[in-house]
Amino acid sequence: MPPKKQKIDQFFESKEKKEQQQNNDNKIIEEEYKPVPEGIVPFDDFYNGLFSWQKSLKNQEANLKHIYEFIKKEYQTKTCYPPFEKIFNAFQLTPINKIKVVIVGQDPYINQNEAMGLCFSVPRSQTKIPPSLKNIYKLLSTDIKGFKTPNHGDLTKWAQQGVFLLNTVLTVEAGKSNSHKDCGWIKFTDQVIEVINKECSGLVFLLWGLPAQKKAKGVDRQKHYILETVHPSPLSAKNGFFDSNHFSKCNQYLIQNGKEPIDWTLD
Repeated sequence: MPPKKQKIDQFFESKEKKEQQQNNDNKIIEEEYKPVPEGIVPFDDFYNGLFSWQKSLKNQEANLKHIYEFIKKEYQTKTCYPPFEKIFNAFQLTPINKIKVVIVGQDPYINQNEAMGLCFSVPRSQTKIPPSLKNIYKLLSTDIKGFKTPNHGDLTKWAQQGVFLLNTVLTVEAGKSNSHKDCGWIKFTDQVIEVINKECSGLVFLLWGLPAQKKAKGVDRQKHYILETVHPSPLSAKNGFFDSNHFSKCNQYLIQNGKEPIDWTLD
């Protein structure tokens, strides 16, 4: 076979394999992402909401029982966020074996119709985009060619591509930041970071602000790519966030390591 024709055949074989793998990946995600019952559910259903993460986080079952008892009472007697069925949304949308990027947030948004279980993200129905997310979009508009600022703040598309959007604390009482920080979530998410560090390789960690950087201080920098800058909050973003080019640097690293880059655009 002439060399030129051989290269063409190899190209199409490679393309077919990639398409088949993508189809397989989509099928796995569809199988894993089963509907989650709405409202407060029994502990077993709550725990099963971790989906494929259950095996990796088995040693957190007792801690999660403690968390569950606390938040069940909170959700029954107070207004809390996110909706109960969205607490493990990040885990449901991004299986551990599909993670490419980790973004670490703090606790959920404290206002109605904002928190949805993904850090920085708000539901598509929320027309008001939070200030920190506005600044994330501002960086994307200068860092990623073709990015157009969307009229919504739903980052589900990122999560489905392997961007794990983890808050340090997964629930909050309405209007009261950090109100659930002492119920066990910090211990749980510390273990989540530890498991990711151990079971995955070649990930990109986007750590914005000191709390996120401290949270991931144990991540192996020889094994993963760590990008750090200030938090995108209006109070600090001008001190380095807008010049960080984290999104393009992230994709460059993924490509160099044989992984598909993230499509950061949002429709």
